[in-house]
Amino acid sequence: MSHRSRIDRSVAVVTACVSVFAFGAASGQEDAGITEVVVTGSRIKQNQFDAPTPTVAVPIEAIQRSGSTNLTDFLRTMPALVSSQDDLQNTGSQGYIGSTGLNLLNLRSLGEERTLVLVDGRRHVAQLPETAAVDINTIPMDLIERVDIVTGGVSAVYGADAVSGVVNFVMKKDFEGLLGRVQYGGADAGGARDSYASITGGMNFADGRGNISGSIQHTERGRLQASDRSYLRGANYTSMKRNPNDRDDDPAVPDEVPLNDIRFFDSARAGAIDVDFDGAPDTLPDGSAFEIPTFVSPFYAQGGSGTPLADYIGDLLPDAKTTVASVFGQFELSDTVNFFGEAKFVRGKAKAYMQPTFDFSLFQSADNPYLPAAVAAQIIPGAAAEALEDDTAPDGVLVSRDHFDFGVRGEEATRDTMRFVTGVNGSFADRYNYEVSYTYGQSEIDALALNNRYNDRFLAAIDVVTDPSTGQPTCRSNLDPTALPYQPFHGFDFSGPLSFTPGANSGCRPLNIYGEGVADPAALAWIMLNNEASSRVTQNVFNAFVSGPVPGITLPAGDIDAVVGVEWRREGSRSVPPMEDQMGLTFGNVILPTDGTFNVKEAFAELRVPILADLPFAEMLQVSGAVRVSDYSTVGSTTTWNTGLLWAPVRDVSFRGTVAESVRAPNIAELFSPQSQTFEAIFDPCDVSELANGTSYRAANCAAILGALGVDPVGYIDPNSDTIPGVGTGNSGLSEETARSYTFGAVFRPQFIEGLALSIDYYDINIKQAISTADAQDVANNCVDQPTIDNVFCDSLTRASGTGAITSFVVQPENVASFRTRGIDFNLNYLLDPSRLGLDADIGTFRFALVGSRLDRLTTIPTLGAEQIDERTTADLQSGTYAPKWTTTFDTTWEFGGLTVNYGFNYFSKTSRYTLLTLAGNPDQASRANIYYDAQETHDLSASFDFLDAYRIYAGVNNLTDQHPDFTTIFPVSPVGRFYYAGLTVSFGNR
Repeated sequence: MSHRSRIDRSVAVVTACVSVFAFGAASGQEDAGITEVVVTGSRIKQNQFDAPTPTVAVPIEAIQRSGSTNLTDFLRTMPALVSSQDDLQNTGSQGYIGSTGLNLLNLRSLGEERTLVLVDGRRHVAQLPETAAVDINTIPMDLIERVDIVTGGVSAVYGADAVSGVVNFVMKKDFEGLLGRVQYGGADAGGARDSYASITGGMNFADGRGNISGSIQHTERGRLQASDRSYLRGANYTSMKRNPNDRDDDPAVPDEVPLNDIRFFDSARAGAIDVDFDGAPDTLPDGSAFEIPTFVSPFYAQGGSGTPLADYIGDLLPDAKTTVASVFGQFELSDTVNFFGEAKFVRGKAKAYMQPTFDFSLFQSADNPYLPAAVAAQIIPGAAAEALEDDTAPDGVLVSRDHFDFGVRGEEATRDTMRFVTGVNGSFADRYNYEVSYTYGQSEIDALALNNRYNDRFLAAIDVVTDPSTGQPTCRSNLDPTALPYQPFHGFDFSGPLSFTPGANSGCRPLNIYGEGVADPAALAWIMLNNEASSRVTQNVFNAFVSGPVPGITLPAGDIDAVVGVEWRREGSRSVPPMEDQMGLTFGNVILPTDGTFNVKEAFAELRVPILADLPFAEMLQVSGAVRVSDYSTVGSTTTWNTGLLWAPVRDVSFRGTVAESVRAPNIAELFSPQSQTFEAIFDPCDVSELANGTSYRAANCAAILGALGVDPVGYIDPNSDTIPGVGTGNSGLSEETARSYTFGAVFRPQFIEGLALSIDYYDINIKQAISTADAQDVANNCVDQPTIDNVFCDSLTRASGTGAITSFVVQPENVASFRTRGIDFNLNYLLDPSRLGLDADIGTFRFALVGSRLDRLTTIPTLGAEQIDERTTADLQSGTYAPKWTTTFDTTWEFGGLTVNYGFNYFSKTSRYTLLTLAGNPDQASRANIYYDAQETHDLSASFDFLDAYRIYAGVNNLTDQHPDFTTIFPVSPVGRFYYAGLTVSFGNR
């Protein structure tokens, strides 16, 4: 689901040294009740108050009481994970090929590739081919004990990819009993239905020495189309476009304003016909004039006859089904040896529809029998020959069309994931622990492209003539196999292989494109296809470590604890696109297979040294550190490290800090992707309207580039009005990126206010030599926004001599970028028991939780020597990077007997729809009211009741006040709107 929830319903997000409040400890219980566990961020066993790494832990009760059946949707309410991708970001026009249904976590807005997702401290196989990105749908919800979110680099503990931090799903062990849960929900405005069912069971055997448990979970999330929301339909849809009343760029008039009824100016669903070959449509198929009342950009008009932009939004949420089956087992062979194993199978299916195929300037000869008489009467003899400067060009017209009636393109992704863990752990010599484990994971991904198109068949089918023997329309190639379609404006190369053999038996059926819904179904069946890409991702991890006190050394404050271990990991990914796509026969880009593997051998060590204990102004003082040495088959040797300090001058207050250096090795896609064709629209940064929207270098660099091509830079207008062909490729010469991170904080647990705990932490993450793959627009912008045009971005761009038009580009990853983010996290938790206040009446207990973050910096330097780009307080909907200054979640929970009532409030501050760089260079970009997206302010309410010792009924509503998104469709809140849910839980012998 895409309804948003909050962080805590009962147990609360907790904030001691690892921010895991045991409420008893926070309310004055003795430390003796605190057990030693493996806290995320270290493999050294310790209690949760003795770790220097700031961690927020979310218990399963908080997730279940949110009503969310989508873990990512819930976790996005956490300040550190606000930029994570749930179904909204990966559906329809918001997503990309292969992303439908994926849910990926993104810590600190630094990218999912820099966020390491673990399950019980172990790596998990990816579901996005050629990456390490884990689909959170593969985690069984009811088996989760808690979710730990660690900020800062912990590569020394867990290896590469943990640059921004770690999200660790800690699963339940020794489950005994039976737990069943069902839930159903739906949106108040319709659509987006949500159902969930799970059953979890476990039992002990062999006098408690063994345990086996398992879970089956099934989730279904319903499709939501843009047309399901009235404000996204047709003329109602509003977007920011160039102000038609600011043609002369008056600094007192905003450059962009919100406009409704935006349409493509040069195409129509039924066909926009250009009879005079001047590049603008003149008529519709019925002979009526094609109207373009007001241009608002090179691509769009307000009103008129063109296709509404709203028609291209596509689905907002996919039709998704996920089944997760898990088995856990362990058996204690002796007091020192325990065998354990896990097995999991996940099948996820998600289907969504995006946009139709479309074509511009399709040549249609005058002898086409489908050509309407009203259009034929407007043909200008010789217009084609004059426009093409070719006396042999036949008479005809140009048709630009959005082919909705052919079927909207979509994607149906099926992902099968298997994961197996086996190992042995235990203790020896009374004080030492060990673990040896092997993890294997495999994901099989089949992505079926729906309503794809054979380009060669389509062009043959619309090249229609009259069969002299029957008097009926037929494909020209049926009569003359050498007569390939005449398409001087289309750019299709007929010199390569075709998907059919021209001639009488080709199967070609004539296709009428003059009007919507007039095509022969048999013709559509011949030109359209569903074709499937397949991928396999594999992961092998061997890990072994020993932990315990360093022998022979005991300090006055205690033992020195240590961990030493080794790890070997192999990652592989292979993707095979459909042969039709590899051959360039289908609508879209040429896509080639990708096949890559790498392995890494590592040795690691951790140390915790107690310096002082139980002394005045030193209740506890300890230092810790970790180091990992790695040898990659791709980038060679790397070394990562971290060190931490924890000081509690008195029992009520402790201070903590860490410094770490982490690395991220390039993934398979960044290293091994072959050259593949792509097409992207680029707004030329040298266009007169764009010159002020970049750095101080842009104008001079544009003048130098255009001048060298013989083009006057003054008043230059981008001559392109269509997408531009380019090439995307990997880069085998990449090296690792390195990050230095700092965290400093304090934890307050005052004994004089029982039940209160507060933590405040500062973080600073600085990434150097970052791997960055700029899109085509960024390539064009970065080329002219650098101190000099002698840079890798200008090398990747080609312009035409005489016109200056961008004609091609190359996008590939480079070690050129720098990222930096810093801010302050704060967590406040208070358990109020009125009986402590001397009240005789039993009115239950109240819990309050406030979790928030202030973002002080989020900057990017796209290449060495470039100006810094400040992304703080902005929201980039294309990349999904959201950077509000303030993000907070507040919860209050009342528990009385079996009744629990919770109220939650989710908030993040307003964000700019434009970069700060654009606003600095163009203060009149928009009016103040339209510069910013509204703040997110959603209210959630839920209640549950326990009865008969085994049953719980619950219900709730999210987004109680029905806050609507901006006219951007998905931000700052979901278009789902107000969402209701209800469920039942049955539990027998559960512990």
